[in-house]
Order: sequence, then C-alpha cells, then structure tokens
Amino acid sequence: MLLANQIKEQVSLVDLLARLGFQPLRTAGKELLYLSMIRNNDTKPSFTVNEQLGVWYDHGLGKGGNIIDFGLAYWKMPFQEVLEKIMQVIGQQIPVNVPQERLRKRSAVKIPHYEIQEIKELGNNPAITEYLQRRCVWEAAQGRLSEVYYYVEDQKRLRKYFFAAGWKNELSAWEVRNLYFKGCLGHKAISFIPGDDTKLAVFEGYLNYLSWLTENPRATDSVLVLNSIALIQGATRKAKDYGEVNLFFDRDIAGHLAGLDFKKAVPQATDCSHHYLHYNDYNDKLRAEN
Repeated sequence: MLLANQIKEQVSLVDLLARLGFQPLRTAGKELLYLSMIRNNDTKPSFTVNEQLGVWYDHGLGKGGNIIDFGLAYWKMPFQEVLEKIMQVIGQQIPVNVPQERLRKRSAVKIPHYEIQEIKELGNNPAITEYLQRRCVWEAAQGRLSEVYYYVEDQKRLRKYFFAAGWKNELSAWEVRNLYFKGCLGHKAISFIPGDDTKLAVFEGYLNYLSWLTENPRATDSVLVLNSIALIQGATRKAKDYGEVNLFFDRDIAGHLAGLDFKKAVPQATDCSHHYLHYNDYNDKLRAEN
C-alpha cells in the first residue's frame, strides 16, 4: 500500500485533472469547480475539488473521495490498474521509496484567469501564418483554424497577452497552438468533424489530422480528434457506431498504449500508423517530406 499512500499524499488532484485536460470553470472559496468528467450530462460545474485537503465531491452523484477514489470512478478499472494509470498520466514522477514521514500535502494553487479578446480569420498574424507553414498544414488549415487572441491574468492581476492558432472542441472551448505553447481555453474535449457515416479517422492531435488531410484532400471520412490522449473513453463511445475505424496515433509508448485501449473498446479499429512508419507522428512525416 506504500504506492497508494504516496499517490494520495504527493500527487495533486488538480494537477492530475489538468494533465487529463480538465480545467476549473471557477472558484468558490477554497474549492475549484469543474464540469463533471465522471458524468456525461453535466451542464453546470458540479464537480468540486479542495486542493488543500486533496479531496473531490460530485454533487450530481452525491459521492466523492481522494485522488484514488477519483481514478476508480473515472477509469472504472481495478484498484492496482488505477494506481498504474495515475503514475502513467503524471509521468511516473513519484519516488517509490520516500519515507512516510517526508510525505506532505501540496498547498492550494490559484488557477490563473484567462479572457479571449478576439477571434480572427487566418492570414492576419504573420507569426501564426509562419507557424502553420512550417508545420506544412497552411492550406489544409484554411477554414478550419482561426487566430485566437487572449490574455492571462495572474494572482496579482497582471495581464500577459498571447495569440495562437485555434479550433473549437465539442464543448465550444478553444484548443490553441503556437510555436511555444499548446493548451485549451475552456473545458477540454474531443473535436468531431462529421462525414461518412460508416468510416471514421481518429487522431491524437488536430495538426496530425490536417497533415493527413493534406495528403488525402478528397477523403470523406468522419474525423475524431482526441485533443488529449486521456480523452479516449469518450472517443471510443462515439467510435463504436462506425463500421470502419482507422487510428492515426503517435508511434511512441503513450500512443501504442492508447491504441491498445482503443481497440479493446472498439474491436473494428485498425492501427494505421504504418503510414508514417519511420516518424513519431503524421506531421513529422509531412514536414520531413516537404
């Protein structure tokens, strides 16, 4: 039980949620409020986390607990597998032999506030244009990406202004990318582009989707972009309705494991990463060949 105790004492639940792609919508006293990620029908933030105590509570379910209880509710796996999943998500950064007396809870952290100022069509910002051209997806990005201008306000109410290429996910939040940053302005979710009712192409990231589209401009497949590899659970639910499901995940350990999880839930899914056999992902291949 040493590992379980270390996870409960050392791993921040807020950090785990952020790595899974979930950000709080607002704060109430010492609590952070999220849309519930363990229920599918939450429209108002009813999942609360007290970072100082390391506990959560879902008001819609009437239940809560610690970080491991969250893992059990979120992944619906056996206890030991949940511990391993948490370690995988946080990058296995917990020392396995830390004496119990040295373990301590993390302090509460205030989440910076952001505000979207303006959305523009591509072509207004030379830096964004250059970024997409360097990624070799400029043409495919037309009509699919936008320029997103926003600021982040820290605890001292100091504002820093940013811009990025962005696209909306299923919850109308903006997934943003530029040369130095990738993240989500709002609640993390998958992105779905409807097409052929029988054929689905699945990608980890949107730029890989645009890379595939660059090489397959006449493709009519429906497309599902995870935006975070941690969102596989919701993705598999949508993919089950398709007779043909092609996976274009990264050729690394995380992508391999994600592919195995996906195919376990959707048996008709096929690993198509051989299309970029000697590269980490589809965009790496596209850039190398251009």
